[in-house]
Amino acid sequence: MRQLVHTLGVIVLVGGLVAASGTVSGDQPPRPGTDESELDENETATLWSKDADECLSDKEYYDHYGENRTDLHALANCTDISFAEPPETAEIWTEYDFESLEPGSSNTSVYPEHAETADSLAIADAHATIFAVQPSTIVHLNDDETPLYVAPDGELRGLIDYRVRVPDDDHSGNQTVEWSLLDHGIDEVRLEQDGEVLAEHEGQHTPTIEYALEGSGTSTLTLEADIEVDLARSITERVGNRTSTQNETRSTTLTVSSDLEVYVYDLTASIYAAEYPDDDAGVAIYQAQPWHGYVLTEDGDATVRGVWRYYTARDTAWDSLIQSSATDRKVVNSDALPVYVRAYPSETGPRADPILDGPDIDEVWGLESPPPNATLHENVEVDVVDDPYTRSYGLAIRYGEVDRDHLEVQGIVRDTTAELVEPDGGTEREIRESDLSVEILEQNESAATIEIELRDAETGDPIMLEQPFEDNPRSAPIGVEPRDGYVTIAGERVETNASGIATVTVTQPGIHTAEYHPGSWRTHDPAYVGETASVSWHPLTTASGWFTFFVDVLWLSIPFLVALYAGLKLGSFLHIPDEHNPRP
Repeated sequence: MRQLVHTLGVIVLVGGLVAASGTVSGDQPPRPGTDESELDENETATLWSKDADECLSDKEYYDHYGENRTDLHALANCTDISFAEPPETAEIWTEYDFESLEPGSSNTSVYPEHAETADSLAIADAHATIFAVQPSTIVHLNDDETPLYVAPDGELRGLIDYRVRVPDDDHSGNQTVEWSLLDHGIDEVRLEQDGEVLAEHEGQHTPTIEYALEGSGTSTLTLEADIEVDLARSITERVGNRTSTQNETRSTTLTVSSDLEVYVYDLTASIYAAEYPDDDAGVAIYQAQPWHGYVLTEDGDATVRGVWRYYTARDTAWDSLIQSSATDRKVVNSDALPVYVRAYPSETGPRADPILDGPDIDEVWGLESPPPNATLHENVEVDVVDDPYTRSYGLAIRYGEVDRDHLEVQGIVRDTTAELVEPDGGTEREIRESDLSVEILEQNESAATIEIELRDAETGDPIMLEQPFEDNPRSAPIGVEPRDGYVTIAGERVETNASGIATVTVTQPGIHTAEYHPGSWRTHDPAYVGETASVSWHPLTTASGWFTFFVDVLWLSIPFLVALYAGLKLGSFLHIPDEHNPRP
């Protein structure tokens, strides 16, 4: 049995409890523990993030339902529960609950309100509607995009139904036309991807179709079914005392379908690697699609998680069903509720595990996206970002030891991992130490000119950071390759020239520290690690500075010297000689 609190990594979000004023349209989800699925009460309690959170006390719950509940069930009654990775519970529930979906009879068609129905001579209210596609994840990307990412291999479930419409008998003159139903059924069910047939299935009302999707990216899945009805028509004519009867069969076929826009989640990642001078491993990973996390070691004790967190919620379009007959149309609560995993950018953001001595995230590449709050259901309360966030497509990581044979990029769809690709030209990068030095070239009482020199610590070659030849790279000096990066000192950002030298003038006395910020090692070979160097400067360290200091001190001292002189003269004037003092 699955344990909710281990690899699922449940994160309970207690903040911001939802008030019980909201209501859920259509059917309420079943109470945890009242179904017979493989999930226990704790697991089913986490499924219903779209329900109105009643936040009943234990006593109120017992008084209302006559039974106790688990602590997690009680928490789920008050707020919504999110997961650290895509849970399996949504798929398990959907497979189980699909068995409760029942079609109508030959006289009644059952369909959800969003179904596209069609009619023909003998068929009415016919439809083929997709119930669920699993495994999959609905991703809240921004304020108007919520694509459905589906695994390349999975299952599609659907509901196909119709009702038979037998024409009324007709009595006209000496002729009588009578109709009767001979046979009816679903002839064949097909699953198509962008118009190409992927799978054919025997005709049935609630098919489950296994598929293997092709390609990657946006695609249209189509559930299509052929419905056939055979009618018998009997024509009786009376001419005088003679009666003749003609029997014939009329067959009607109607093809119905529904489409679902999906994103085929065939994740691919490009891997670059490097070794730092201290033997730490560097890994840069690029993938164009949203990703869940990286596993860097065989035992999984060093991981990086992305910005995405997860919750589960039902598809409310299936909360109610329509039962349609020739004389009546009734809306009923649905016994089958498909549940999907949903991913959202979390306030906790990307992180490395273990936190203290785990991998270091050196660099993040990505696109800034607006927060997706507007796309969440009004009853959902999770720690979604409120401000624009970075949807990363690449990370550079530094860690003591990365197991390349067991490196894994995990996807946002459950049980999906990326195919790892090493780009042309190799992936290994060399990272060297840099040598940064600073010294004072010139100084006076008001400013100092500092020279910064940056070189390769191993070869002594200058490291050039200036980019004066961007429009014509062939004009760069032979043997000197400009590279990304810069040096900061005294609040300024400078770049070294072809000789590896830059100068800066400072006016504030004190200790000035220069720091080299190298460009990404992924785009340089060799690459360098950063370095710092410091120099101190004060006007008193120059002869003119001392003279200026002496003059300044002299001028500042004049008022005090004058006051002192005046005090001494006044004291002398008021002094009483000893002979005028009476002896004791």
